[in-house]
Amino acid sequence: MPKKIFKLILPAVLLLSTLTPTLVPQLSYAAKKTQKAEATADICKNKEIPDTVRAANGCDGSSDELPNTVITIINSVIAVLGLVAVVFIIIGGVSYMTSSGETAKVEKAKKTILYAVIGLVICVLAFAIANFAISIINSQPAVPET
Repeated sequence: MPKKIFKLILPAVLLLSTLTPTLVPQLSYAAKKTQKAEATADICKNKEIPDTVRAANGCDGSSDELPNTVITIINSVIAVLGLVAVVFIIIGGVSYMTSSGETAKVEKAKKTILYAVIGLVICVLAFAIANFAISIINSQPAVPET
């Protein structure tokens, strides 16, 4: 019975300890973004501020909020998947160490580690490709100049 509890609690603790450093900055970023949005709304409502300043703060109707939100969501999902891959590498390593030389357990642990490393490489490549594609899309003007 204690082994089952240990097998359930250990992955949960590992997952929480790896996700916490990822999620806390995201929550802090969201709070700062909300404060910035409130400050920008105040600037947009104030008619005494020159039009150029209001336009520079996004009061001219154009907004890049959606692309930034999409980038944040994509990066967060990839980060969580990467953390899951790291957790599976750890689980595979623990399984490998506790296999006691049994061939079937050793092979299963090796496969777990191999597939987790492949998953981690895919996450890193997905992060790089997604950010590269988004930077190219953001660098091109929406309407071609004539």
